[in-house]
Amino acid sequence: MKYLAAYLLLVNGGKASPSVEDVKSLLNTVGASVDEERVASLVKALEGKTIDELIAEGKEKIASVPAGGVAAAGGVAAAGGAAASAPAAEEEAKDEESEDDDMGFGLFD
Repeated sequence: MKYLAAYLLLVNGGKASPSVEDVKSLLNTVGASVDEERVASLVKALEGKTIDELIAEGKEKIASVPAGGVAAAGGVAAAGGAAASAPAAEEEAKDEESEDDDMGFGLFD
């Protein structure tokens, strides 16, 4: 992620197609470790593409990812099970609070 972020910062700063050295230099200025092989791979993959093209490709890929439906139904079922165990958790929390009171000091004493 840091390599892509550095690349995008350089593009936003005016470099149309940053080189491996540009990305390495930027990351070195902030003291980040640099894996030259990963930077080279990123620069090669993005070579000849504009940021607008990359964003458009990403939107197409995201649009094809299924989302919703089943996950939402599973979340409702899990919430129902969690609600049943909530009173037990509250009792445990109350027990822990009373144990903390016996210690003789508080956060703001």
